[in-house]
Amino acid sequence: MNLTPKQLRILQLIRDFRIVHGYSPTMQELADELEISKVTVFEHVEALIKKGALRRQANKARSLSICDETVIPDEGHALAFPLVGKIAAGYPIEKFPQSDRVDLEELFGPRIGQKAASFALRVDGDSMKDEGILDGDFVIIERRETARNGERVVALLPNGETTLKTFYQEPGGVIRLQPANPDFEPIILERCAIQGVVLGVMRRY
Repeated sequence: MNLTPKQLRILQLIRDFRIVHGYSPTMQELADELEISKVTVFEHVEALIKKGALRRQANKARSLSICDETVIPDEGHALAFPLVGKIAAGYPIEKFPQSDRVDLEELFGPRIGQKAASFALRVDGDSMKDEGILDGDFVIIERRETARNGERVVALLPNGETTLKTFYQEPGGVIRLQPANPDFEPIILERCAIQGVVLGVMRRY
């Protein structure tokens, strides 16, 4: 996909904003971040929609989302992922500067591969320790808005907090976010926004 630098930056901003907040930025928020006019942002967004990189629901605010088949170029390097924040049990994601990256070749050598449309988060807490996800680990997350039972997910809760837990859709439509540590209780709720699914865990000794 042939993207201009501004179009690429807009995709990155939308992705990171949705990960942190669970919804998309407005045109004005994009304009403020890029220090350009709202009209210019609108033109770039329209171009991205025509290229099949973005989609938008008509007459609905904050409805921009990245198309499932779109791989943002910074997600497509062979051995490096954008490090967009850190994830903790019950605490919000703290966003990192876009320039931060987790380079797998530096950490583990050249045999480590990657899946496209993915990013990294640093774990802050021990609610998933019994599944081998420890404080200070890096988790590689596939950018996805749906999950299957038993998958470990980054979930945005209705109160705005983001957590790493195992996802279960219970009978009656209730969602259970299950920790892997007996010191933590499951989170039971009617809805949450899935930000991504864990692909793997990395640890440096």
